[in-house]
Amino acid sequence: MACGRRFQMSEAQQAEAKRELWGIIHIYSSYNNIIIHATDITGAETIAIASGGMFVESGRLEASSYAATRAANYVMEAVKQRGITGVHIRVRAPGGVKSKTPGPGTQAAIRAIARSGVMIGRIEDVTPLPHDSVRRKGGRRGRRV
Repeated sequence: MACGRRFQMSEAQQAEAKRELWGIIHIYSSYNNIIIHATDITGAETIAIASGGMFVESGRLEASSYAATRAANYVMEAVKQRGITGVHIRVRAPGGVKSKTPGPGTQAAIRAIARSGVMIGRIEDVTPLPHDSVRRKGGRRGRRV
């Protein structure tokens, strides 16, 4: 038994461990738009940010899967230039008193990130859920059209 010995990594393993850089991809996806935001692992430094409206002309197409794919490809180019090899993905819907399900571009954006060649660590849903809601907007009688 090697009680007093420490686990030793070879130099090749140490170099491989040093080359592995992680980041976080924040995906905010509503039914009107999609915003993809890449940060470092602490979440403090922004690497790149893109929205669906940057890649399509019409406002109704901002949340489409095409716009989400283009935005994800744009962000992943900047991430790979920084030398980041792995990402964690955080998906967020509007939440609160609004929609708790992410918009239609979420799956397309995750697929584009996976195809870009970086490792994917965790995919988590960080949608804010109310424990007890504040009042919805619209007043006592609701929205009158």
